[in-house]
Amino acid sequence: MDSISVFDMLKIGIGPSSSHTLGPWLAVRRWLDEQLTSARPERIEFVLYGSLALTGKGHATDAALQLALLGEQPETVVVDQIPHHLAALAERRQVQLPNGHQLAFDPLQAIVWRGDQTLPEHPNGLCCRYFQAGRWHETVYYSIGGGFVRAAGESPRAQTSVKLPYPCDDAQELLAQCESAQLHLADLVRANERSWRSDAQIDGRLQQIWTVMAEAMFRGCHTQGSLPGGLKVIRRAAAMNRQLLGAKLAASLHQQADWIAAVRAQRASFADTMRWISCFALAVNEENASLARVVTAPTNGAAGVIPAVLMYHLCSSSQASDQKVINDFLMVAAQIGILFKKGATISAAAGGCQAEIGVSSAMAAAALTEALGGSVPQTLMAAEIAMEHHLGLTCDPVAGLVQIPCIERNAMGAVKAVNAAQLALSRDPHDARVSLDEVIQTMAATARDMSSKYKETSQGGLAVNIAVNHPEC
Repeated sequence: MDSISVFDMLKIGIGPSSSHTLGPWLAVRRWLDEQLTSARPERIEFVLYGSLALTGKGHATDAALQLALLGEQPETVVVDQIPHHLAALAERRQVQLPNGHQLAFDPLQAIVWRGDQTLPEHPNGLCCRYFQAGRWHETVYYSIGGGFVRAAGESPRAQTSVKLPYPCDDAQELLAQCESAQLHLADLVRANERSWRSDAQIDGRLQQIWTVMAEAMFRGCHTQGSLPGGLKVIRRAAAMNRQLLGAKLAASLHQQADWIAAVRAQRASFADTMRWISCFALAVNEENASLARVVTAPTNGAAGVIPAVLMYHLCSSSQASDQKVINDFLMVAAQIGILFKKGATISAAAGGCQAEIGVSSAMAAAALTEALGGSVPQTLMAAEIAMEHHLGLTCDPVAGLVQIPCIERNAMGAVKAVNAAQLALSRDPHDARVSLDEVIQTMAATARDMSSKYKETSQGGLAVNIAVNHPEC
């Protein structure tokens, strides 16, 4: 199968959704680069299908399309300037393509929502089209989860030709490769990652990834108020942070490093440890819901699980080299995510929330197990345990927003990951009756059987059983 890098799984971008925001954004950037280098169209349109149309407004898909058209990049756009960019475009109703050609563009007319139609290759379909010389020229892209984008009819192999020293498409192959080479899982992942970049580049990029994760936690733990979108969901992480640290200490911590040091200095009870894990996860996904910068892990909707579990580990561990611990943790987590992407899906539109929170919990559980000294079989067992108890989890965002139940599910996924790691460390993996490959296969089958109304369409579950009366929704 295709070779997937750690940094394909862990992407820096803007919330609230990797499949509905980041994916369409990257698809339009690709379309501009590949299809409109010399074109001078009279009109351009974006037609959204299936899940992209049904929950796209709540997931800021229209904003992503416009920002991409304006030349902004998810990793570098100034978050605070996003409302200004969108307002300016709405007022002038004109864009300039990368080749310098200017044309009229009214977002209200040029973005078309077709939630009653689904394209054949994936529920998240996007048609980018331009009118020139009397006819429409169309290119269809699919946002297949985690910010991955594929053109219609394109095979995964068309996107990469990298050959890895330790290729593995499933957990059994991964275990065999580790045992044959006598490598810890993190070392094997690094050896594969060297096929793309040097150790210095790997470490530098991992540090960037962790920096974004930690900044999202810090911002989320220090930002009060309600989330955008009309549901009036009150942020909870900041209040939890004040309760856990004490109001006076919390108010004195204005720098991220000081805050992390204060959290690590806490002698938390079991109850407070659980609250800290939840606080970390809530903080990240409250930021995600506010269109702030986060890391797909493996998706934006599940962006809080891995940072929360990693921060928990750093705060409860006496490890001397934090950056190595962080790097190994992130690489192991990414490798487990790669197995799920290859064997099942990381798209909620294709598999429900088991594909997001379930996969992220499995990734975090495996990474924590190796960080705590677990063997490779125990690490894989931890991932299996975490996913086994997320099987069938639906994606039913209320009002199409990544808020209810999405934010709180990150806290639950993080806590389950910690528990799964402890369960795996406490038993002989040879006694396990369920393998990671079997649970991935089961997840894939469950995704196929699941009704579409439970797959990020807001047509079932909590999305239809919670009354929403606010006009913005």
